[in-house]
Amino acid sequence: MTLKKIFGKLHLWLGLSSGLIVFIVGLTGAVYCFAPELQNMQPCRWVKQEGKPFLPPARIQQIAEDQLPGKSLQRIYYDARDKAVMVLFTKADVYSYAVFINPYNGKVLKVRDNGKDFLSVVLQIHRTLLIPHGHYVIRWNTVIFIFMLISGMILWWPRKTKNAKHGFKIMWKASPKRLNYDLHKVLGFYISWIVIFSALTGLMFTWKAFAGLVYKYTGFEHSTVQTSPPISDSTGIAGKRAAAIDLVWKQVAPDLYEKYASLMFVLPSTKNGAILVRANPEKETLYKTDFRYFDPFNGKAFPGAYVWGNYTDASTTADYIKRMNYDIHTGAIFGFPGRVILFFIAVIVTSLPVTGFLYWWGRKHKK
Repeated sequence: MTLKKIFGKLHLWLGLSSGLIVFIVGLTGAVYCFAPELQNMQPCRWVKQEGKPFLPPARIQQIAEDQLPGKSLQRIYYDARDKAVMVLFTKADVYSYAVFINPYNGKVLKVRDNGKDFLSVVLQIHRTLLIPHGHYVIRWNTVIFIFMLISGMILWWPRKTKNAKHGFKIMWKASPKRLNYDLHKVLGFYISWIVIFSALTGLMFTWKAFAGLVYKYTGFEHSTVQTSPPISDSTGIAGKRAAAIDLVWKQVAPDLYEKYASLMFVLPSTKNGAILVRANPEKETLYKTDFRYFDPFNGKAFPGAYVWGNYTDASTTADYIKRMNYDIHTGAIFGFPGRVILFFIAVIVTSLPVTGFLYWWGRKHKK
């Protein structure tokens, strides 16, 4: 059996076994390309802009926790002047609830169960298929899919150079079987080069060992990626944390809209963990975000760069890969046009298991 036939057998049976998951991941990825636009259609995200300062995060925290007593509050997100503050609660590392609050008067606009929110469910399906340990299933199916793309290009490659031109175009007027074959082969070839890259960025999220390997060979030793968040050695007591958040707010609030488009407070999940402020100067992307850490008891800033640090601290390829990975994966790195292009690529990815199955079925049932 030739090497090409071996690749053909593997391409077939791996495709049949993983096709449904590829279809689901591709479809949910296509939907999530327009997450910002779909989110902005939700009335609870908008408020009337007023000429007064926002409520500080300690007050926002109190209002949100009154709505969901006993729940674990993790993030407080200040957006544009005409946007509600979004407060996120977590359960088992998943954002379980979101509370939207008017930042001017503290009115609660909506308490949302993310398990019933369309976009939140779409994202969780994309990441975990909504099954226990689903991220492992996604991880290994992504590895299989990368092999499928590479083997597909090998199978596509013509034996004779003069026949290559037939692999670059779709014969729209051909029979349904031939048209289906062209849609699978030609479209698969065209998107493979981009989708392999997108799949690798997806693996960076779901496979820490793979991400670590990438960082190792792209300047890990001299980057800010590997350093750990700071730990407070202050002697604090439980009631000072809320006051510390407001002390942090006084330091960073003047930069909101002057230097940054949004601010996100990430509250510590451990007793002496730091308060993280994610300050993003742009609305469309995340990679320029500055990460600033503060003592949870006295509100003082920790010196130096931690984890990702400020954008100006990035100096190695590992730093830029870490920062840009999400924006590359979603297409946002190229703005709205990039997300539109990625949407159509995701639609084609969704079609590949279908056209591949129809091609196999047609060969088994020639009539």
